[in-house]
Amino acid sequence: MNSDISLPSDRGNRFYQGVAATFFANALQAVNFLGDRFLRKSHHSLSAIEDLYRHSMDSAFSVTEAFLVTGAPHASAYYPRDFAWFYPDVLDPETIMDAQDAVRRGRLLDKSVRLLLEAVRADVVTTTIVPAGRGRYLGVNYFSRPSDTLLGILAGLQQMISADQRPPSYLAMAQCAHAGRLLLAEYGGDLRRAVLQLASALEPFDDDGAGYLLCDARGPRSAATDTRAERRRFVTNACVYTTFLWSVQLGIVDENELKRLLGRDLSRYKKDLLRLFGKDGYIRHSLDGPKGPPVSAVALDFVGVHRGFWDMNDVGERALFAATADLIIAEPRFRIPSTFHFLVSADNPRNKMIHKIAAPAYQGRSSWPTFNVEFADRMLDYDEASGGDQYRACAQGILKDIRTATEVHGGYQELISEQGLKYRTWAYKGAVAHSWFPRFLSVWRRAYGTPLLQWND
Repeated sequence: MNSDISLPSDRGNRFYQGVAATFFANALQAVNFLGDRFLRKSHHSLSAIEDLYRHSMDSAFSVTEAFLVTGAPHASAYYPRDFAWFYPDVLDPETIMDAQDAVRRGRLLDKSVRLLLEAVRADVVTTTIVPAGRGRYLGVNYFSRPSDTLLGILAGLQQMISADQRPPSYLAMAQCAHAGRLLLAEYGGDLRRAVLQLASALEPFDDDGAGYLLCDARGPRSAATDTRAERRRFVTNACVYTTFLWSVQLGIVDENELKRLLGRDLSRYKKDLLRLFGKDGYIRHSLDGPKGPPVSAVALDFVGVHRGFWDMNDVGERALFAATADLIIAEPRFRIPSTFHFLVSADNPRNKMIHKIAAPAYQGRSSWPTFNVEFADRMLDYDEASGGDQYRACAQGILKDIRTATEVHGGYQELISEQGLKYRTWAYKGAVAHSWFPRFLSVWRRAYGTPLLQWND
Protein backbone atom coordinates (compact mmCIF):
# COMPACT_ATOMS: atom_id res chain seq x y z
CA MET A 1 0.00 0.00 0.00
CA ASN A 2 1.53 3.33 -1.03
CA SER A 3 0.92 6.31 1.22
CA ASP A 4 2.49 9.62 2.11
CA ILE A 5 3.24 8.41 5.62
CA SER A 6 3.63 4.90 7.01
CA LEU A 7 4.43 4.71 10.70
CA PRO A 8 4.79 1.54 12.81
CA SER A 9 3.73 1.35 16.42
CA ASP A 10 5.78 -0.39 19.08
CA ARG A 11 3.26 -3.26 19.04
CA GLY A 12 3.58 -4.11 15.36
CA ASN A 13 0.58 -2.15 14.09
CA ARG A 14 1.18 0.24 11.22
CA PHE A 15 -0.64 3.53 10.73
CA TYR A 16 -0.94 5.21 7.35
CA GLN A 17 -2.06 8.70 6.47
CA GLY A 18 -1.86 10.87 3.40
CA VAL A 19 -3.42 11.00 -0.04
CA ALA A 20 -3.27 7.28 -0.78
CA ALA A 21 -4.50 6.32 2.69
CA THR A 22 -7.41 8.73 2.35
CA PHE A 23 -8.34 7.29 -1.04
CA PHE A 24 -8.41 3.72 0.28
CA ALA A 25 -10.26 4.74 3.45
CA ASN A 26 -12.91 6.58 1.42
CA ALA A 27 -13.40 3.55 -0.80
CA LEU A 28 -13.77 1.20 2.18
CA GLN A 29 -16.17 3.54 3.94
CA ALA A 30 -18.30 4.13 0.83
CA VAL A 31 -18.75 0.40 0.33
CA ASN A 32 -19.58 -0.08 4.01
CA PHE A 33 -22.11 2.77 4.29
CA LEU A 34 -23.93 2.03 1.05
CA GLY A 35 -23.87 -1.70 1.73
CA ASP A 36 -25.35 -1.13 5.17
CA ARG A 37 -28.08 1.10 3.75
CA PHE A 38 -29.31 -1.44 1.25
CA LEU A 39 -28.44 -4.77 2.85
CA ARG A 40 -29.15 -4.31 6.56
CA LYS A 41 -32.50 -5.69 7.64
CA SER A 42 -34.56 -4.10 10.39
CA HIS A 43 -35.55 -6.38 13.24
CA HIS A 44 -38.28 -5.68 15.77
CA SER A 45 -38.43 -9.00 17.62
CA LEU A 46 -37.48 -7.39 20.94
CA SER A 47 -39.47 -4.68 22.63
CA ALA A 48 -39.01 -4.85 26.43
CA ILE A 49 -36.31 -2.38 27.48
CA GLU A 50 -34.43 -4.99 29.54
CA ASP A 51 -34.26 -7.41 26.62
CA LEU A 52 -33.14 -4.64 24.27
CA TYR A 53 -30.44 -3.55 26.69
CA ARG A 54 -29.11 -7.06 27.23
CA HIS A 55 -28.97 -7.62 23.48
CA SER A 56 -27.17 -4.29 23.00
CA MET A 57 -24.53 -5.08 25.63
CA ASP A 58 -23.94 -8.54 24.20
CA SER A 59 -23.44 -6.95 20.80
CA ALA A 60 -21.40 -3.88 21.78
CA PHE A 61 -19.03 -5.78 24.06
CA SER A 62 -18.83 -9.09 22.26
CA VAL A 63 -15.53 -10.91 22.75
CA THR A 64 -15.15 -10.88 18.95
CA GLU A 65 -15.02 -7.07 18.84
CA ALA A 66 -11.60 -5.51 18.33
CA PHE A 67 -12.67 -1.99 19.26
CA LEU A 68 -15.55 -0.16 20.92
CA VAL A 69 -17.78 1.24 18.18
CA THR A 70 -21.27 2.67 17.74
CA GLY A 71 -22.74 -0.04 15.52
CA ALA A 72 -23.47 -0.41 11.82
CA PRO A 73 -22.71 1.36 9.55
CA HIS A 74 -19.96 2.95 11.65
CA ALA A 75 -18.67 -0.37 12.94
CA SER A 76 -15.94 -0.68 10.32
CA ALA A 77 -14.12 2.44 11.59
CA TYR A 78 -13.00 3.84 14.91
CA TYR A 79 -13.99 7.33 16.03
CA PRO A 80 -11.83 8.52 18.96
CA ARG A 81 -14.20 11.41 19.85
CA ASP A 82 -16.94 8.93 20.73
CA PHE A 83 -15.29 8.10 24.06
CA ALA A 84 -16.08 11.63 25.24
CA TRP A 85 -19.37 12.24 23.47
CA PHE A 86 -21.22 8.94 23.24
CA TYR A 87 -19.92 6.41 25.74
CA PRO A 88 -18.37 8.12 28.75
CA ASP A 89 -20.25 5.81 31.14
CA VAL A 90 -19.66 2.29 29.82
CA LEU A 91 -17.93 1.43 33.12
CA ASP A 92 -20.69 2.84 35.34
CA PRO A 93 -21.30 -0.17 37.65
CA GLU A 94 -25.05 0.47 37.72
CA THR A 95 -25.19 -0.16 33.96
CA ILE A 96 -23.17 -3.40 34.14
CA MET A 97 -25.29 -6.53 34.10
CA ASP A 98 -22.92 -9.00 35.81
CA ALA A 99 -19.26 -9.88 36.39
CA GLN A 100 -18.88 -11.30 32.88
CA ASP A 101 -20.25 -8.09 31.38
CA ALA A 102 -17.73 -6.13 33.50
CA VAL A 103 -14.84 -8.23 32.18
CA ARG A 104 -15.88 -7.74 28.56
CA ARG A 105 -16.29 -3.99 28.98
CA GLY A 106 -12.97 -3.53 30.74
CA ARG A 107 -11.05 -5.57 28.19
CA LEU A 108 -12.61 -3.87 25.18
CA LEU A 109 -12.05 -0.39 26.59
CA ASP A 110 -8.42 -1.30 27.31
CA LYS A 111 -7.88 -2.57 23.76
CA SER A 112 -9.60 0.48 22.30
CA VAL A 113 -7.69 3.12 24.25
CA ARG A 114 -4.40 1.28 23.76
CA LEU A 115 -4.79 1.37 19.98
CA LEU A 116 -5.70 5.06 20.03
CA LEU A 117 -2.59 5.81 22.06
CA GLU A 118 -0.48 3.87 19.57
CA ALA A 119 -1.91 6.11 16.86
CA VAL A 120 -0.97 9.23 18.87
CA ARG A 121 2.58 7.89 19.23
CA ALA A 122 2.67 7.43 15.46
CA ASP A 123 1.48 11.07 15.11
CA VAL A 124 -1.83 9.96 13.59
CA VAL A 125 -4.33 12.21 15.38
CA THR A 126 -7.27 12.08 12.98
CA THR A 127 -11.04 12.05 13.25
CA THR A 128 -11.27 8.46 12.05
CA ILE A 129 -9.15 5.31 11.97
CA VAL A 130 -10.15 2.77 9.34
CA PRO A 131 -8.82 -0.81 9.68
CA ALA A 132 -7.20 -2.10 6.50
CA GLY A 133 -6.39 -5.65 7.63
CA ARG A 134 -3.45 -7.40 9.34
CA GLY A 135 -2.60 -4.69 11.83
CA ARG A 136 -2.84 -1.87 9.30
CA TYR A 137 -4.85 1.28 10.01
CA LEU A 138 -5.65 4.28 7.86
CA GLY A 139 -5.86 7.66 9.56
CA VAL A 140 -8.26 9.99 7.76
CA ASN A 141 -10.07 13.22 8.61
CA TYR A 142 -13.83 13.44 8.07
CA PHE A 143 -14.44 16.18 7.05
CA SER A 144 -11.79 18.44 8.41
CA ARG A 145 -9.08 18.27 11.05
CA PRO A 146 -10.34 17.20 14.49
CA SER A 147 -11.06 19.39 17.48
CA ASP A 148 -12.06 16.56 19.82
CA THR A 149 -9.98 13.49 18.96
CA LEU A 150 -7.57 14.06 21.84
CA LEU A 151 -10.57 14.84 24.03
CA GLY A 152 -11.99 11.40 23.29
CA ILE A 153 -8.70 9.66 23.99
CA LEU A 154 -8.35 11.47 27.32
CA ALA A 155 -11.97 10.59 28.16
CA GLY A 156 -11.31 6.90 27.53
CA LEU A 157 -8.15 7.03 29.62
CA GLN A 158 -9.94 8.88 32.44
CA GLN A 159 -12.70 6.30 32.46
CA MET A 160 -10.20 3.46 32.78
CA ILE A 161 -8.22 5.12 35.58
CA SER A 162 -11.34 5.84 37.64
CA ALA A 163 -12.97 2.45 36.95
CA ASP A 164 -12.57 1.22 40.54
CA GLN A 165 -13.79 4.40 42.25
CA ARG A 166 -17.56 3.84 42.07
CA PRO A 167 -19.24 1.07 44.08
CA PRO A 168 -20.21 -1.62 43.59
CA SER A 169 -16.85 -2.43 42.03
CA TYR A 170 -16.05 -5.61 40.12
CA LEU A 171 -12.57 -7.15 40.08
CA ALA A 172 -12.44 -6.38 36.36
CA MET A 173 -12.79 -2.67 37.18
CA ALA A 174 -9.75 -2.73 39.47
CA GLN A 175 -7.79 -4.45 36.71
CA CYS A 176 -8.99 -1.87 34.19
CA ALA A 177 -7.95 1.00 36.48
CA HIS A 178 -4.48 -0.51 36.88
CA ALA A 179 -4.17 -0.91 33.11
CA GLY A 180 -5.22 2.72 32.66
CA ARG A 181 -2.53 3.97 35.01
CA LEU A 182 0.06 1.93 33.14
CA LEU A 183 -1.11 3.38 29.82
CA LEU A 184 -0.89 6.92 31.19
CA ALA A 185 2.68 6.28 32.35
CA GLU A 186 3.66 4.69 29.04
CA TYR A 187 2.05 7.18 26.66
CA GLY A 188 1.96 10.35 28.75
CA GLY A 189 4.86 11.87 26.81
CA ASP A 190 3.14 11.24 23.48
CA LEU A 191 -0.07 12.82 24.75
CA ARG A 192 1.85 15.82 26.06
CA ARG A 193 3.39 16.39 22.64
CA ALA A 194 0.00 16.12 20.91
CA VAL A 195 -1.74 18.47 23.37
CA LEU A 196 0.98 21.10 23.01
CA GLN A 197 0.75 20.79 19.22
CA LEU A 198 -2.98 21.47 19.49
CA ALA A 199 -2.33 24.53 21.65
CA SER A 200 0.25 25.80 19.16
CA ALA A 201 -2.25 25.47 16.31
CA LEU A 202 -4.80 27.91 17.74
CA GLU A 203 -5.35 30.98 15.60
CA PRO A 204 -5.93 34.62 16.56
CA PHE A 205 -9.40 36.02 15.93
CA ASP A 206 -10.34 39.67 16.24
CA ASP A 207 -13.86 40.67 17.25
CA ASP A 208 -14.57 44.39 17.57
CA GLY A 209 -10.98 45.02 18.56
CA ALA A 210 -10.81 42.25 21.16
CA GLY A 211 -8.38 39.38 20.53
CA TYR A 212 -9.31 35.73 20.98
CA LEU A 213 -7.81 32.32 20.19
CA LEU A 214 -9.88 29.84 18.17
CA CYS A 215 -9.13 26.44 16.72
CA ASP A 216 -11.24 27.18 13.63
CA ALA A 217 -10.79 30.87 12.90
CA ARG A 218 -9.96 30.27 9.22
CA GLY A 219 -11.47 26.88 8.45
CA PRO A 220 -13.89 24.32 9.95
CA ARG A 221 -12.68 21.81 12.51
CA SER A 222 -14.44 18.51 13.02
CA ALA A 223 -16.33 17.67 16.21
CA ALA A 224 -19.19 15.29 17.02
CA THR A 225 -21.38 17.32 14.66
CA ASP A 226 -18.75 17.10 11.95
CA THR A 227 -20.95 17.39 8.86
CA ARG A 228 -21.68 21.04 9.67
CA ALA A 229 -19.47 23.25 7.51
CA GLU A 230 -19.38 26.37 9.69
CA ARG A 231 -16.21 27.89 11.09
CA ARG A 232 -15.79 29.58 14.48
CA ARG A 233 -18.09 27.17 16.30
CA PHE A 234 -18.66 27.12 20.00
CA VAL A 235 -18.58 23.34 20.25
CA THR A 236 -15.19 22.91 18.57
CA ASN A 237 -13.53 25.49 20.80
CA ALA A 238 -15.24 24.20 23.95
CA CYS A 239 -13.80 20.76 23.10
CA VAL A 240 -10.30 22.22 22.82
CA TYR A 241 -10.61 23.96 26.20
CA THR A 242 -11.81 20.72 27.81
CA THR A 243 -8.87 18.85 26.26
CA PHE A 244 -6.49 21.28 27.93
CA LEU A 245 -8.35 21.04 31.25
CA TRP A 246 -8.32 17.24 31.32
CA SER A 247 -4.67 17.04 30.25
CA VAL A 248 -3.76 19.22 33.24
CA GLN A 249 -5.95 17.19 35.60
CA LEU A 250 -4.31 13.96 34.43
CA GLY A 251 -0.83 15.42 34.92
CA ILE A 252 0.01 15.16 31.23
CA VAL A 253 0.71 18.87 30.75
CA ASP A 254 1.65 21.54 33.25
CA GLU A 255 -0.75 24.48 33.07
CA ASN A 256 2.19 26.89 32.90
CA GLU A 257 3.29 25.27 29.64
CA LEU A 258 -0.14 25.93 28.18
CA LYS A 259 -0.15 29.46 29.56
CA ARG A 260 3.09 30.25 27.73
CA LEU A 261 1.62 29.01 24.44
CA LEU A 262 -1.81 30.59 24.87
CA GLY A 263 -0.69 33.84 26.43
CA ARG A 264 -3.31 33.41 29.15
CA ASP A 265 -4.25 30.88 31.81
CA LEU A 266 -7.03 28.34 31.30
CA SER A 267 -9.51 30.31 33.38
CA ARG A 268 -9.04 33.40 31.20
CA TYR A 269 -9.11 31.29 28.03
CA LYS A 270 -12.51 29.85 29.00
CA LYS A 271 -13.91 33.24 29.99
CA ASP A 272 -12.83 34.58 26.59
CA LEU A 273 -14.78 31.83 24.82
CA LEU A 274 -17.88 32.50 26.89
CA ARG A 275 -17.57 36.25 26.28
CA LEU A 276 -17.17 35.74 22.53
CA PHE A 277 -19.89 33.16 21.93
CA GLY A 278 -22.18 34.44 24.68
CA LYS A 279 -22.05 38.16 23.98
CA ASP A 280 -25.76 38.19 22.98
CA GLY A 281 -26.79 36.65 26.30
CA TYR A 282 -26.97 33.07 24.97
CA ILE A 283 -24.46 30.69 23.38
CA ARG A 284 -24.29 31.36 19.68
CA HIS A 285 -23.45 28.16 17.82
CA SER A 286 -21.23 29.74 15.16
CA LEU A 287 -19.83 33.17 14.34
CA ASP A 288 -19.59 32.19 10.68
CA GLY A 289 -22.06 33.72 8.22
CA PRO A 290 -24.93 36.19 8.58
CA LYS A 291 -26.47 36.81 11.99
CA GLY A 292 -30.04 35.53 12.21
CA PRO A 293 -32.69 35.37 14.94
CA PRO A 294 -31.57 33.76 18.22
CA VAL A 295 -33.43 30.51 17.69
CA SER A 296 -31.61 30.00 14.38
CA ALA A 297 -28.26 30.79 15.97
CA VAL A 298 -28.20 28.02 18.61
CA ALA A 299 -27.61 24.27 18.36
CA LEU A 300 -28.13 21.42 20.82
CA ASP A 301 -24.47 20.41 20.85
CA PHE A 302 -23.75 23.47 23.01
CA VAL A 303 -24.32 21.15 25.99
CA GLY A 304 -20.78 19.89 25.52
CA VAL A 305 -19.55 16.68 27.07
CA HIS A 306 -19.96 14.88 30.38
CA ARG A 307 -17.92 16.59 33.13
CA GLY A 308 -16.42 18.77 30.43
CA PHE A 309 -16.86 22.43 29.60
CA TRP A 310 -19.80 23.61 31.73
CA ASP A 311 -19.33 24.56 35.39
CA MET A 312 -22.80 25.13 36.81
CA ASN A 313 -21.38 26.36 40.10
CA ASP A 314 -20.48 29.56 38.25
CA VAL A 315 -23.45 31.95 38.27
CA GLY A 316 -22.51 33.49 34.93
CA GLU A 317 -22.23 30.11 33.21
CA ARG A 318 -25.57 29.05 34.66
CA ALA A 319 -27.20 32.16 33.22
CA LEU A 320 -25.77 31.52 29.74
CA PHE A 321 -26.80 27.88 29.86
CA ALA A 322 -30.35 28.73 30.99
CA ALA A 323 -30.80 31.41 28.32
CA THR A 324 -29.69 29.01 25.58
CA ALA A 325 -31.68 26.08 26.93
CA ASP A 326 -34.81 28.22 27.24
CA LEU A 327 -34.53 29.29 23.59
CA ILE A 328 -34.45 25.64 22.55
CA ILE A 329 -37.24 24.50 24.87
CA ALA A 330 -39.61 27.32 23.90
CA GLU A 331 -39.24 26.95 20.12
CA PRO A 332 -41.71 24.44 18.55
CA ARG A 333 -39.47 24.03 15.50
CA PHE A 334 -36.76 22.67 17.79
CA ARG A 335 -38.55 19.46 18.64
CA ILE A 336 -40.56 16.59 17.21
CA PRO A 337 -44.23 17.52 17.80
CA SER A 338 -45.83 16.23 21.02
CA THR A 339 -42.49 14.92 22.33
CA PHE A 340 -39.40 15.96 24.24
CA HIS A 341 -37.16 14.89 21.34
CA PHE A 342 -35.15 18.03 20.62
CA LEU A 343 -33.57 18.48 17.20
CA VAL A 344 -29.92 19.40 16.72
CA SER A 345 -31.01 22.77 15.29
CA ALA A 346 -34.17 24.51 14.18
CA ASP A 347 -32.84 24.74 10.62
CA ASN A 348 -30.61 22.49 8.57
CA PRO A 349 -27.04 23.85 8.58
CA ARG A 350 -24.69 24.66 5.78
CA ASN A 351 -23.38 21.22 4.85
CA LYS A 352 -20.62 19.73 2.78
CA MET A 353 -21.89 18.84 -0.70
CA ILE A 354 -21.89 15.11 0.03
CA HIS A 355 -24.29 15.64 2.94
CA LYS A 356 -26.56 17.96 1.01
CA ILE A 357 -27.01 15.11 -1.43
CA ALA A 358 -26.95 12.08 0.86
CA ALA A 359 -28.27 13.15 4.29
CA PRO A 360 -29.15 16.86 4.49
CA ALA A 361 -30.78 16.76 7.94
CA TYR A 362 -28.20 14.44 9.49
CA GLN A 363 -26.98 17.02 12.01
CA GLY A 364 -29.68 19.64 11.61
CA ARG A 365 -33.41 18.89 11.69
CA SER A 366 -32.99 15.46 13.23
CA SER A 367 -33.03 14.33 16.84
CA TRP A 368 -30.03 12.57 18.35
CA PRO A 369 -30.98 10.70 21.54
CA THR A 370 -27.41 11.01 22.82
CA PHE A 371 -27.36 14.84 22.52
CA ASN A 372 -30.74 14.87 24.25
CA VAL A 373 -29.32 12.74 27.06
CA GLU A 374 -26.50 15.25 27.52
CA PHE A 375 -29.04 18.10 27.42
CA ALA A 376 -30.95 16.37 30.21
CA ASP A 377 -27.77 15.81 32.22
CA ARG A 378 -26.72 19.47 31.96
CA MET A 379 -30.24 20.44 33.10
CA LEU A 380 -29.76 18.25 36.16
CA ASP A 381 -26.35 19.86 36.72
CA TYR A 382 -28.08 23.25 36.65
CA ASP A 383 -30.78 22.23 39.11
CA GLU A 384 -28.26 20.65 41.46
CA ALA A 385 -26.06 23.75 41.49
CA SER A 386 -28.95 26.21 41.82
CA GLY A 387 -30.79 24.20 44.45
CA GLY A 388 -34.04 24.13 42.45
CA ASP A 389 -36.09 21.97 40.11
CA GLN A 390 -36.35 24.28 37.12
CA TYR A 391 -35.47 21.67 34.52
CA ARG A 392 -36.02 18.25 36.14
CA ALA A 393 -39.44 17.67 34.56
CA CYS A 394 -38.06 18.48 31.11
CA ALA A 395 -35.06 16.20 31.68
CA GLN A 396 -37.36 13.39 32.74
CA GLY A 397 -39.54 13.98 29.68
CA ILE A 398 -36.51 13.69 27.40
CA LEU A 399 -35.47 10.38 28.93
CA LYS A 400 -39.00 8.96 28.96
CA ASP A 401 -39.42 9.69 25.25
CA ILE A 402 -36.04 8.13 24.43
CA ARG A 403 -37.11 4.99 26.27
CA THR A 404 -40.34 4.89 24.26
CA ALA A 405 -38.48 5.39 20.96
CA THR A 406 -36.01 2.64 21.89
CA GLU A 407 -38.81 0.17 22.53
CA VAL A 408 -40.83 1.21 19.46
CA HIS A 409 -37.87 1.06 17.08
CA GLY A 410 -36.31 -2.08 18.57
CA GLY A 411 -33.03 -0.57 19.77
CA TYR A 412 -31.24 2.58 20.91
CA GLN A 413 -31.15 4.85 17.86
CA GLU A 414 -28.29 6.94 16.56
CA LEU A 415 -30.84 9.52 15.42
CA ILE A 416 -34.54 10.00 14.73
CA SER A 417 -36.12 11.94 11.90
CA GLU A 418 -38.16 15.10 12.50
CA GLN A 419 -41.26 12.94 11.88
CA GLY A 420 -40.30 10.70 14.81
CA LEU A 421 -39.24 7.79 12.59
CA LYS A 422 -35.92 6.02 12.14
CA TYR A 423 -33.67 8.39 10.21
CA ARG A 424 -32.99 7.16 6.70
CA THR A 425 -32.40 8.65 3.28
CA TRP A 426 -31.75 7.12 -0.11
CA ALA A 427 -28.05 6.76 0.87
CA TYR A 428 -27.94 6.45 4.65
CA LYS A 429 -29.67 4.64 7.48
CA GLY A 430 -28.98 5.55 11.09
CA ALA A 431 -27.27 3.00 13.30
CA VAL A 432 -28.66 1.10 16.25
CA ALA A 433 -26.19 2.59 18.71
CA HIS A 434 -25.63 -0.30 21.10
CA SER A 435 -22.63 1.23 22.89
CA TRP A 436 -24.47 4.51 23.64
CA PHE A 437 -27.13 2.76 25.73
CA PRO A 438 -25.26 2.73 29.12
CA ARG A 439 -24.99 6.52 29.17
CA PHE A 440 -28.78 6.72 28.91
CA LEU A 441 -29.16 4.42 31.93
CA SER A 442 -26.72 6.51 33.98
CA VAL A 443 -28.62 9.75 33.37
CA TRP A 444 -32.00 8.03 33.90
CA ARG A 445 -30.84 6.97 37.37
CA ARG A 446 -29.87 10.55 38.13
CA ALA A 447 -33.11 12.07 36.81
CA TYR A 448 -35.53 9.65 38.47
CA GLY A 449 -33.53 8.68 41.55
CA THR A 450 -33.91 4.98 40.81
CA PRO A 451 -32.36 2.64 38.21
CA LEU A 452 -34.34 1.91 35.06
CA LEU A 453 -33.07 -1.69 35.15
CA GLN A 454 -32.04 -3.88 38.08
CA TRP A 455 -29.51 -6.71 37.93
CA ASN A 456 -29.41 -9.77 40.17
CA ASP A 457 -25.63 -10.17 40.13
